[in-house]
Amino acid sequence: MPYNSTIDDLRAVRPELVEPFMVALPGSRATVLGRLWGAFAREPLPGIAERHHDCGTLVVHLANGGRLTGPAAAADRFAVIPDDFTVTGPDGPIDEPARLLAALGPLTAGAARLADELDNSVANLALARAAHREPRAVRNSVDAEQAVVDGHPQHPCCRTRTGLSVAEVLASAPEHHPIIELALVAVPADRWRGTGDWPQELRDDDTVLLPVHPWQRDHVLVHHRDLTVVDRTIAARPLLSMRTMSPIDALPGCHIKTALDVQVTNYRRTISPAEVADGAPLSELVAAVVDKAGYGESLRILRELAGGAVLVDGRPSPSLAAMIRESSERHLGPEEIAVPLTAVHATGARMVSGDPVTWLAEFAELVLPPALTLLSMGVALEAHGQNTLVVLRDGRPVRVLYRDLDGVRIHPDRLAQHGFSLPPLAGSRAGNNETALRTKLFGGLLSGVFSELTEVLSRTRGAGHQQLWAAVAAVGRRVYADLPDAAGDRAVFFGDTLPLKATIAMRLADDSAAAQWTPVPNPLARHR
Repeated sequence: MPYNSTIDDLRAVRPELVEPFMVALPGSRATVLGRLWGAFAREPLPGIAERHHDCGTLVVHLANGGRLTGPAAAADRFAVIPDDFTVTGPDGPIDEPARLLAALGPLTAGAARLADELDNSVANLALARAAHREPRAVRNSVDAEQAVVDGHPQHPCCRTRTGLSVAEVLASAPEHHPIIELALVAVPADRWRGTGDWPQELRDDDTVLLPVHPWQRDHVLVHHRDLTVVDRTIAARPLLSMRTMSPIDALPGCHIKTALDVQVTNYRRTISPAEVADGAPLSELVAAVVDKAGYGESLRILRELAGGAVLVDGRPSPSLAAMIRESSERHLGPEEIAVPLTAVHATGARMVSGDPVTWLAEFAELVLPPALTLLSMGVALEAHGQNTLVVLRDGRPVRVLYRDLDGVRIHPDRLAQHGFSLPPLAGSRAGNNETALRTKLFGGLLSGVFSELTEVLSRTRGAGHQQLWAAVAAVGRRVYADLPDAAGDRAVFFGDTLPLKATIAMRLADDSAAAQWTPVPNPLARHR
C-alpha cells in the first residue's frame, strides 16, 4: 500500500491524525482518481485511441486494444466524486490513480514520475482532510487563503508536494495553518542582483537580508556554506501558494514570495532570474494600463515592489531568491476581506451573501470590463482562481485584486496602439501572437474562475447554470459593444470552445513545463 509510509510518519509526529487520515483516505483516493478520469475524457493523452459516451457511461478505447469504462458524470469538471468510485479496466475495477495511469501503456519516465506524484497527491489530500474534519471560521484574508483544503480544483496532482516529508507538509502547508519562521540570509552587495526598492527593514548597511523558507534553508542553503544566516527570523503565515508569506509583525503592507524547490501541482516553485528582473517594471506597466483604461478602482494590481537573488557562480540563483509584493491589506477598507476566487469554490460559497445570480453579475461587472479592455490594449492577465481575489464587504463583491505578474502575456503591437512602450524584459512573455494572448486570459478567467463560481453557486445555492452564465454573458456583450476594435477577442469570448490547461498531458510530456491546452465547451456560446 503506497500510503503506509505516511501512516508510519504520522504515528511519529502527529499520532492523533492517524485515524482521521485513514478515514479520509478512500475519499481522497477517489477524488484524485476522478480527476484523472476527467483528464482521460478530454486531454490528448498518449495511449488513448478514441472515446465515446453510452447511456451515461464514458468508454475510453486504448491504443493497445483494451478499454476503460466509468461514469461519464465523474469525468465532469468539478464533479463531486463518491468514496467508492472506480473505473472498470480489462482486468476489473481500478481504484488507484497510478493503476489507471498504467492502463495507458508502457511505463515511460514521465509516467513513472507522474505515478509517484499521484500517490503523493492522494496522501497529502487525505492529510489535509484529516486536519479539517470541521470547517474553520474565516476571520480575515489569510484565513481565506488557508481555507482551500483540497488544493487545485481540477488537477489530479492537486496536493502533490514532491520533496516534502509528512512533518514538513504539516509545518509548511497553508491548509495546516502553521506559523513559519523565515530565515534571513546576509547577502553581500557583490553577491546580490536585485530590482525595485528592496525594503530598508531587510538591509544592514550594504548587506541585503534575503528571506528564505525554512525548507530551503535546511535543504538548499546547506550547500552554500559561504552565506550566513543571521540571528533573526520573520514570523509569517503561508498563503494559498504555500511559498508566499504574510508576515505577522514585519514588513507591513507586504507579502514575501520565497523560492521553494518543491513541486506543487505542475512546477517546482523556484523564482527565475527573469521573474526577479521583470516584476517591478511589469507591475508599473500593467498598473499604468489599468489606470489609463479607467478601471483603477474596480481592479487593483498588487505590485511587485522588489525582487532579488543571490549570485552563484556569477548568475542569479532561482533557489536563493525572493520577491516583495504589495499585500491585499493595502487595498481593503473597514470590514472588508480579500478572498482568492478558488476559495469561494472550495468553501462552498459560505462567504457569499445575497441572490447568487445577482452576486455573480456584480462580480462580473467588476472583473470583466477591466480584464477585457486590458486584453484589447495588449495585456492578458493570468486571471485564474489563485491569482485573482475578490474583496468582499458583508459577503458582496466590491473590487477585484490581481497578483503575480510573472504570468501575464503582453502584445507589444496592441500596447503601442494605446501609447505604451514595452520596458526591457528578461522573460519571454511578450509577443504578437493573438491566440496566445487570448488563451492566457480566457483559459484562467473563463475556464477557471467563472466555471468554478457557476458550479459552486449552482450546487450550493440552487441557481441554474444557464441563469448564471447568462449574467456573465450580459456583461461581456456590454463591454464588447464599447470595444469596436476587439471583434476577434469577442469571437473567442463567445466561441464554441474555451481553452483548458491539459495538466496530465503536460506531466507526461518530455518538457513538462510547456503549457498544453485542450478545448472544452464554452457555456457563453449560447448567449452570444
